[in-house]
Amino acid sequence: MDSPIYGVSIFFSFFLFLSLPASSFAALPRNNPSSKPSNSSASGQINSNSVLVALLDSHYTELAELVEKGLLLQTLEEAVGNHNITILAPRNEALERQLDPEFKRFLLEPGNLKSLQTLLMFHIIPKRIGSNEWPNSGLVRHQTLWNDHVHFSSKDSGKRVVDSAEIMRPDDVVRPDGVIHGIERLLIPRSVQEDFNRRRNLRSISAVLPEGAPEVDPRTHRLKKPAAPVPAGAPPVLPIYDALAPGPSLAPAPAPGPGGPRGHFDGMSQVKDFIHTLLHYGGYNEMADILVNLTSLATEMGRLVSEGYVLTVLAPNDEAMAKLTTDQLSEPGAPEQIVYYHIIPEYQTEESMYNAVRRFGKVKYDTLRLPHKVAAEEADGSVKFGQGDGSAYLFDPDIYTDGRISVQGIDGVLFPPDEDPKSEKKATPLVKVAAKPRRGIVPF
Repeated sequence: MDSPIYGVSIFFSFFLFLSLPASSFAALPRNNPSSKPSNSSASGQINSNSVLVALLDSHYTELAELVEKGLLLQTLEEAVGNHNITILAPRNEALERQLDPEFKRFLLEPGNLKSLQTLLMFHIIPKRIGSNEWPNSGLVRHQTLWNDHVHFSSKDSGKRVVDSAEIMRPDDVVRPDGVIHGIERLLIPRSVQEDFNRRRNLRSISAVLPEGAPEVDPRTHRLKKPAAPVPAGAPPVLPIYDALAPGPSLAPAPAPGPGGPRGHFDGMSQVKDFIHTLLHYGGYNEMADILVNLTSLATEMGRLVSEGYVLTVLAPNDEAMAKLTTDQLSEPGAPEQIVYYHIIPEYQTEESMYNAVRRFGKVKYDTLRLPHKVAAEEADGSVKFGQGDGSAYLFDPDIYTDGRISVQGIDGVLFPPDEDPKSEKKATPLVKVAAKPRRGIVPF
């Protein structure tokens, strides 16, 4: 039986609705399909009652800090604007004291931003799952924001479990657009664990000794005895200058070593990784553009790293690179020579360089631009490279460090002392000196 509405049945009201003219609908408000739910404003900002605001203000401070460092706030705002979310938040103790310090250092390195984002989005499910929806038996899979899956289950004791972590505080924070459950430990996806193991193993791999063709002694016409074995972990036998390209914009000279079919180092991937890190870090786009587009130095550095060599790059920021003139970059080979002077054939970090200048006062590092060296000294609690007006300070330390390549950001472009454009020689004014007459007899 139709329910009456003001004395008229729903059936009659439906026909009355169809009999209305089309012009009557013009005054009705139209529903924009692109409009967001009420928990998001028109400008894309979330309101104060959102679950994200509650996370940032909650006692899960360590997780909130990782979300900010992972640059995920905008991604989570979009997720909240589209649907409810469930956040699995580890305790602060689990992130402060129970987490491996080396793994935490790995997550916070700029080059591992993708791994950090994968880890965080593995703890967020794009729908609301309250404690009353937990399965009493069996496993239930739920998809995370990273298109991976977590498994919900319950123990015989009645405790709720997600993967290997127990739910310590179910429904800890409840908001209209989501819920936060407190868990006992951090959930680590398999892809992040494999990436961490791969990076850790890469640092422990030592260079393989070069193997060349047998040599014949010209005096005895016999094969020379092989050299004594070099202990594991020794640097390549050839100096790095012998493995450098013979000239700018040319492929590196062939050198035996790990870069062959038995290679252990993937230098190309490591160079690509550190260039992506420069772009994501911000402020070093000009340096990345020179390495990739203006020259072939990125390929050359990849070959060197594949051969087992290590490099430290002093990368000038965009503000410093903007001060270069057209004349300084237009000469043939000029960009390569500038970059060569900023590459040290050693593996140095901010800590090692600062300790060196603190201990020895002034240190000179070899560069790939022979025979020039770059001087470093302590200044204002940091490391200063170069001398005089052409000096540069260590501005952004340890932008990228993977055990083979180290990138240190500086705030100036360095030049060898004899080519520094700022050190102009002051011309000594000519002074006319009058000759004094000699005393004595003037000969006729």
